[in-house]
Amino acid sequence: MGLELYLDMLSQPCRAVYIFAKKNRIPFELRPVDLLKGQHLNDAFARVNPLKKVPALKDGDFTLTESVAILLYLTRKYKVPDHWYPQDVQARALVDEYLAWQHTTLRRSCLRTLWHKVMFPVFLGEPVSPEMLAATLAELDVTVQLLEDKFLQNKAFLIGPHISLADLVAITELMHPVGAGCQIFEGRPKLAAWRQRVEAAVGEDLFQEAHEVIMKAKESPPADPTVKQKLMPVVLAMIG
Repeated sequence: MGLELYLDMLSQPCRAVYIFAKKNRIPFELRPVDLLKGQHLNDAFARVNPLKKVPALKDGDFTLTESVAILLYLTRKYKVPDHWYPQDVQARALVDEYLAWQHTTLRRSCLRTLWHKVMFPVFLGEPVSPEMLAATLAELDVTVQLLEDKFLQNKAFLIGPHISLADLVAITELMHPVGAGCQIFEGRPKLAAWRQRVEAAVGEDLFQEAHEVIMKAKESPPADPTVKQKLMPVVLAMIG
């Protein structure tokens, strides 16, 4: 059995893995996992990933269950252009720095924004107080500004003149609040121009394909009561 990727495009790290594999013509078998139906919580998927999260990778008998580890594995196993994860020690360290930073900052803010603004009220039928939503959006604003001031600065891409894994991970995160209806690029011309460069480097068709699901998040039908009961504790732990 060749490379298998267990993905749901609702998930921002799944989108990053999917775009990276497709862009670099890495052959893989897509194994869809529907998060909103709770498929990641069933016993069949737990045999692939006991953590019950996506993305997950299987390569024969070998399994990986963290998105950054998956991306790095793909860069090392397949001959991809150097700019994704440069051989230059300092350039690579800058990619590593961003990947280490984003887990508890941008990812958290973007995830909370999507759930508080859309998924709780629309999908789970759970109201979110105006105060909580305002606090979440304020946190997002601070984090996005940090992304621009600390990492992007005046460069074409986060690490330098070429796209890297850092840019791919960042843009897929930022599309969460975009899918929730937040105009995070308005009033940020440098960040907006960076987004256009990233989309062009990835390819607009591939970018749009990967983000089709998240851009329709506001149209999610209400959760089945049984699924809601399973998902609620998982979601609360995830965005807490």
